[in-house]
Amino acid sequence: MDAGILSVLAIGFLLGIKHALEPDHVIAVSTIAIKSKHIVKSAFSGVFWGIGHSLTLFIVGFILMAMRSEMTEKWAMSLEFLVGVMIVVLGVNTIISLRNRRAIAGAKDSQHFHGSYRKSLLIGFIHGLAGSGAMVVLTMSTVNSISEGLIYIVVFGVGTVIGMLCFTTFISIPFILSSSRFKLNRVLIGATGVVSAVFGLYYMYNLGVNEGLFELWV
Repeated sequence: MDAGILSVLAIGFLLGIKHALEPDHVIAVSTIAIKSKHIVKSAFSGVFWGIGHSLTLFIVGFILMAMRSEMTEKWAMSLEFLVGVMIVVLGVNTIISLRNRRAIAGAKDSQHFHGSYRKSLLIGFIHGLAGSGAMVVLTMSTVNSISEGLIYIVVFGVGTVIGMLCFTTFISIPFILSSSRFKLNRVLIGATGVVSAVFGLYYMYNLGVNEGLFELWV
């Protein structure tokens, strides 16, 4: 590879890190990362999100680039709206989970997080699906061929994995430190759930009303 494409890939890597830290991403993953007493398990929820996100971008990106097509605005916004619905559901589930918080400990914590890894993977998949249209436009405006485009998406994906890994490691610290103080831990988890639900509702409203998604469907 020449210096030009290496520079493009380096920029793609940095953009991937930045992309991982967008509000809808960090809020959604936070609802999962905060539920373990072990920092490594919390951190790996970010890794699995990044894997799911990257797989979707790669698969959908390849299909759209091979077809030399772009996702319509209507469908791109609809998939973003689905992200809003998901964030609300995650927030509500986080609030409801407070009732069972005492049960998530020891061996049960390990069993819980095996399911959470799958959930993180699914969340990443949905986020990647929603962002795939914009990713293809960015990629094809940056590189000259499908093969270079796929490499760019992979490098971008590595950046998102690292970015989310760093975030989930950081966000889990106050929850782990407060795990022995049950009331404080519940307050922090409950606040995360409320923020997620409220943000998801705002996200849906903004897409549907302010950006005109509802009018596109009507």
